[in-house]
Amino acid sequence: MNFEENDMIQKCIRGDRLAQKALYEKFSRKMYYICLRYTTFEEEAEDILQDGFVKVFKSLQSFEGKGSFEGWIRRIIVNTAIEYYRKKSNHFSLSELEDSEFTGFEEHTIESFSEQEILKLIQELPLGYRTVFNLYAIEGYSHKEIGEMLQISDGTSKSQLARARAILQEKVKELYKNLNNNLEGDATI
Repeated sequence: MNFEENDMIQKCIRGDRLAQKALYEKFSRKMYYICLRYTTFEEEAEDILQDGFVKVFKSLQSFEGKGSFEGWIRRIIVNTAIEYYRKKSNHFSLSELEDSEFTGFEEHTIESFSEQEILKLIQELPLGYRTVFNLYAIEGYSHKEIGEMLQISDGTSKSQLARARAILQEKVKELYKNLNNNLEGDATI
């Protein structure tokens, strides 16, 4: 952690509103994109972000300076998203978690798609699948850790990840097909 970050943290702890605003502005954009991965709607991501930053400001004095400050904030934001998942998952029936159809997948170049297109595909996943996918594939948690965080079994975590991947593969194939159809259509004009 550099001197400027440490100074900003100390000022935030003392209640300096300008320092709090500077900290929020420095990290909120990156954290917002993390929130978007766990939600379907931008409004939900904004709520998680706001709740997460309230926790960041309340917990600043507990930051010990070990590791990256951004990583510490990120963990709080991810944990806030997990809390959101737990609250929201109580409103979904188990039918949302029914087996999806697994099909073969031809390798397509993921670079063909924009970050926004990929984010949209992830956001279209059912809540449970999306949360497990984000925690495992993006945040790097193990199935055991995910199970403990979400209060599900390791096997359920693995199953939801497999189903999320299968759904994403189908969506990528469909997006790739649409992209090629659009390109072919443009070529015939």
